[in-house]
Amino acid sequence: MAAKPFLSDIETIRKRAREHIDQGAITAGYTADRETVIKLLNEALATEIVCVLRYKYHYYMAKGIHAKSVAAEFLEHANEEQSHADQIAQRITQLDGAPNFSPDGLLSRSHADYVEGDDLVDMIKEDLVAERIAIDSYREIINYIGAADPTTRRMMEDILAMEEEHAEDLATLLDELGKKGEPAKARPEKSTKH
Repeated sequence: MAAKPFLSDIETIRKRAREHIDQGAITAGYTADRETVIKLLNEALATEIVCVLRYKYHYYMAKGIHAKSVAAEFLEHANEEQSHADQIAQRITQLDGAPNFSPDGLLSRSHADYVEGDDLVDMIKEDLVAERIAIDSYREIINYIGAADPTTRRMMEDILAMEEEHAEDLATLLDELGKKGEPAKARPEKSTKH
């Protein structure tokens, strides 16, 4: 079998690099629809921010006999989701876009909902639903990007793998708590005395 020749001539690559230096990381070899990729990444950014907020709420509101270990899991997931948001925002800027951190419209841009849940089991269920939404939507983003933007695709594949791990963690927690007779109340009962 004959070796496949390198298709580009290095002098041509050097010339193109100098001609369009103002485009930063975006070279002639970038074949994705950049505006669509930035839009999809801003939706993923909103999804990650909503997930951080929901996990943080659950971390602070977890109550009950198993709350300490579950809250630790919520905090770990919140921190990982924040890391995903940071990676996505960085990639948006590399593509010469602007990451949308505006709270206006955050929920409408996010693929996941923000649902607080009434008790520990509800919280875990809501987080699991959100992870499952992220898994499916990120898989669609990866399939859409294909080979046109390998850097973004790899980043989203890494984030997808972490979301799948989160979903497995939550499913395990849900299974364990169900066997132990939870849920415990997340919020203290409000007194009607004045």
